Amino acid sequence: MRLTVFNTPVISQLLALLAKLALLISGWTVEGSKPRVPRYILVAAPHTSNWDFFLGLAVGLSKGIRCHWLGKNSLFWGPLGPIMRWLGGIPVDRTKRNSLVDQTVCCFKGNRELGLVICPEGTRSCGDRWRTGFYHIAKGADIPIVLAYMDFGKKKAGFGPIIKPGNNMEKDLAEIQAFYENIQGKVPHCFSPVFSRKKTSSV
Repeated sequence: MRLTVFNTPVISQLLALLAKLALLISGWTVEGSKPRVPRYILVAAPHTSNWDFFLGLAVGLSKGIRCHWLGKNSLFWGPLGPIMRWLGGIPVDRTKRNSLVDQTVCCFKGNRELGLVICPEGTRSCGDRWRTGFYHIAKGADIPIVLAYMDFGKKKAGFGPIIKPGNNMEKDLAEIQAFYENIQGKVPHCFSPVFSRKKTSSV
């Protein structure tokens, strides 16, 4: 795997120390250990504020996680390309909606080690439900889903259960929703439900 901000010698160690110090000073506690599997989807939730990015970055650096994220390929043109890749970015063609899952599955199949961070809510505002692309990617690549969280009510962040997609997506999504039920985002009312409100009432 190429060098990124998370594994560049010296720089990553210094940033990890700064991240741990920042979390300590701000009163945040990080629970659990980083994923022990080589390839996985890391669900980052709740996603209700721009602060989620900085907190998530600090948590990742403090735990030595090599995080990657998806970005539209236009962000990787010219001199910005190397910078975006160093920050963990993976370019994808978002104009081909039906192939986004396939593109991401190919990324996993082409790498022995890859941890991909996805915010299934898709927006910081309250949506009707989570987008299920993360689930289909995990199923297509035959990799687990790691549930990460940032609870602003308790000032705790960390890693929860690991979900291996099976033959019943609704059952797996219900388990995911149950895990996040009592976790509070920076803006609590903007935390989108895993299921649509109509679906939630019948599960």
